Amino acid sequence: MDLRAALGPDFRLGVATSSYQIEGAVHEDGRLPSVWDTFSHAAGRTKDGGTGDVACDHYYRYEDDLDLMEWLGVDAYRFSVAWPRVLPTGRGAVNVKGLDFYDRLVDGLLSRKISPSVTLYHWDLPQALEDRGGWLNRDTASAFAEFSCLVADRLGDRVDLWLTHNEPWCQAFLGYEIGLFPPGRKDFRQALLCAHHLLLSHGLAVMALRSRVTAPVGIAPNFMPAYPATDRQEDALAARRQDGYFNRWFIEPALGLGYPKDMLELYGDLMPSGAQDDLSTIAQPIDVVGVNYYERCLIKEDATDPILRRTFVTPEGPRTSDREIFPEGIADILQRLHHEYQVPRIVVTENGAATPGSESPEDGQVNDTMRVEFFRAHLEQVARCRQAGIPVDTYFAWSLMDNFEWSEGYTLRYGICHVDFDTQKRTPKASAHFLRSLLRAERQ
Repeated sequence: MDLRAALGPDFRLGVATSSYQIEGAVHEDGRLPSVWDTFSHAAGRTKDGGTGDVACDHYYRYEDDLDLMEWLGVDAYRFSVAWPRVLPTGRGAVNVKGLDFYDRLVDGLLSRKISPSVTLYHWDLPQALEDRGGWLNRDTASAFAEFSCLVADRLGDRVDLWLTHNEPWCQAFLGYEIGLFPPGRKDFRQALLCAHHLLLSHGLAVMALRSRVTAPVGIAPNFMPAYPATDRQEDALAARRQDGYFNRWFIEPALGLGYPKDMLELYGDLMPSGAQDDLSTIAQPIDVVGVNYYERCLIKEDATDPILRRTFVTPEGPRTSDREIFPEGIADILQRLHHEYQVPRIVVTENGAATPGSESPEDGQVNDTMRVEFFRAHLEQVARCRQAGIPVDTYFAWSLMDNFEWSEGYTLRYGICHVDFDTQKRTPKASAHFLRSLLRAERQ
């Protein structure tokens, strides 16, 4: 397949990052702690004890990173705004220096003809809000709407795409059910309450953005298609429950369909009281759905699982450092969003791989062949979907550079540019050259 031709001349390629993973400067210019500052400094919370204190030092090196994107030739850049940098205590007094940073970043993108795409929440909740209950406190949803207003008032005339939340499943269930993310709880009822308040905050933020910007507005859930491990009916039902728990639980309320009825019956009195009363607020019309895709899951029934009655089966296919490689899954998601949900516009907001083995530069090069083939295979699936009439028009590679990978610390490298965390030197990998070749071919 001639990939560039198959994607079409109007298809946009970009790269993505998030604030806490790259910015560093956590004590600079008025920023106060986020939940990830607190969590990563607690013993045993990250694999290598890593924190985002410095990360990629992007706060001070953003001009160099903009030059790197210009060299790549990307059409768009997706980044997130650090809530505690703009509103250090979560609401109230505005930190002008924090807004100034994102103002300079957006202007720098536009001067290089790169389209800015903003994610308002990529998990770095101000610690001050966590101290008042965090996402278990309904007031946090209102605080998020206030934060959205401030950012939109400052950047709204220049941003081309607004996304309220990145992967709300991770915040809710990794944070409150599994305990891998802040605040590190293991309480399913709290996870459902968190998820509900995230969705409520999404609806409130959409309303706030609509009153201030004309650019498209959406949300970027993570999707993990669930397939039964066998042809047994019990496994098919278990896969359906996993799909409801992971995929349908967020996208259906956001699209005005309410919470999935089968999951409401399953969860019963674990659900937050009065949740149904907020569905009209959650269902504010959106223009675009972002798709974060990394892997599928194979599911079989497991009666010992107290709620979902399912377990995961490890696929036998090729793997990256931490996941199976299954490009067909992204096509299944895109097709489903188009055919089942009639989504008018789809953007692949994250897709990428951490490759096994050393990625230290040799003679100034990093030959990450597996990542190149990962991108190629997934982009081929996207191209086929476009040719079939599915309205997906943009693809953001995760990530521009190696960074802080949450509870994995610095043990995984997802970047298309290698970062030496001792010197902060950036080295484009073979995957960066591959994406650059697609982008340059577009302009020939």
